[in-house]
Amino acid sequence: MARVLVVDDEAGIREFLSEALADDDHEVASAASGEAAWARLEREGFDLVLTDLSMPGMDGLELLRRVREAQPEVEVVVITAHGKVDSAVEAMRLGAFDYLQKPIGSLAELRLLVRRAAERRALRSFREAHVGRDEPELSHGAAVMRPVIDALRKVAVTDATVLLVGESGTGKEVAARAVHRWSRREAGPFVAVNCAALSESLLESELFGHERGAFTGAATRRRGRIELAQGGTFFLDEVGELAPGLQAKLLRVLQERSFERVGGGQTLRAEVRWIAATNRDLPAEIAAGRFREDLFHRLAVFPVVLPPLRERHEDLEPLAERLLARACAALGRRPLRIDASARALLHRARWTGNVRELANALERAAILADGDVITAADLAIPGLALAGPTLGAVLSAAAAPAPTSGLSAEPRPLVDLERDAIEAALRFHANNRTRAAEALGIGVRTLYDKIKRYGLEDEPPSA
Repeated sequence: MARVLVVDDEAGIREFLSEALADDDHEVASAASGEAAWARLEREGFDLVLTDLSMPGMDGLELLRRVREAQPEVEVVVITAHGKVDSAVEAMRLGAFDYLQKPIGSLAELRLLVRRAAERRALRSFREAHVGRDEPELSHGAAVMRPVIDALRKVAVTDATVLLVGESGTGKEVAARAVHRWSRREAGPFVAVNCAALSESLLESELFGHERGAFTGAATRRRGRIELAQGGTFFLDEVGELAPGLQAKLLRVLQERSFERVGGGQTLRAEVRWIAATNRDLPAEIAAGRFREDLFHRLAVFPVVLPPLRERHEDLEPLAERLLARACAALGRRPLRIDASARALLHRARWTGNVRELANALERAAILADGDVITAADLAIPGLALAGPTLGAVLSAAAAPAPTSGLSAEPRPLVDLERDAIEAALRFHANNRTRAAEALGIGVRTLYDKIKRYGLEDEPPSA
């Protein structure tokens, strides 16, 4: 199966682990210290290292660092003492495949974990030899995106939990799919849930599934999204919108890697790779008492910040051309070009709604363009906010030069512009707050807060 190096300073544990893995048809060697293990790694080839974290001299973390730097293709599973999970979390951050806690009571769990690590090692070797590593459309050369892509590639080959942080519309789901594609779980499912799109009760059933009769209307058993993602990647989008009760339940799943369906008693294994995303400042949410600190630390094993579109200057025009081509194909019209005036306007805009706002603007321009070219006039149309409001569109319109009337309009306060944008979004979407929030490029909870702040609770559903 695989060539495994077992590292532990206690002879009894080394022998126990070596015998268990040899019985599972692995080729096993052992070392009594980190230094001895590193010496063997330098002169011999191994697929997997199974190492204790706490050892005199070179400990397991230092050994892991050396392996990740010099032999990144080798998988590493760490063993930690009960009550020292923080060390295991640090090991996961550094690229460990997974961890086990002492005392190891289940040989089945040990063998399964080593088998999974060996399978990933074999899969990655096959892909690199025969398939290559295609670049998902994360960037078109923006310098600010290079360290982001590098970090995503490095974490993808581990099973570490990833937290993607960035403004709405910066491509967090695209990044999550890239991590899945570059991982050993590529052949498994990628399942996504938007935590802001459903009420707490519906989201609980969506995540965990339910048994027949669990609640009114539950006529049959239903498998949840976590269950459907087994062996693959589970993406929690807008995780900052989770209600407190669901935060506690998610924490339990992350800690114990198991869950029960709503109304059921059978414990199911959560064999998934977790990726979460948020446009919220979670430390600020923790300070305000709206987000659990322990859940944050479980999710933020490997945080990655995605820069906004306004900082990705090299990406703007290639991305606009791709989005325009997609819009034209969807509309059934021949391809359009973007002229110099429209390109200049693209670079002047702030794009506070990021890629989503850019895509909407180009789709509207494709609908409105009369010829074969998108011009600045097609992008910057008076009253455009009413046809598909975003906060960025309203602010861009406010900053645009006034009509040639010889008069200079007095600038309006930003709070007034924001209130107008929210009112327009609610009117356009018939008071559907989920759709209005998406159009504005903000979370549903943020929209609720702003509706309350501006006294818009009783706004009529239509104009």
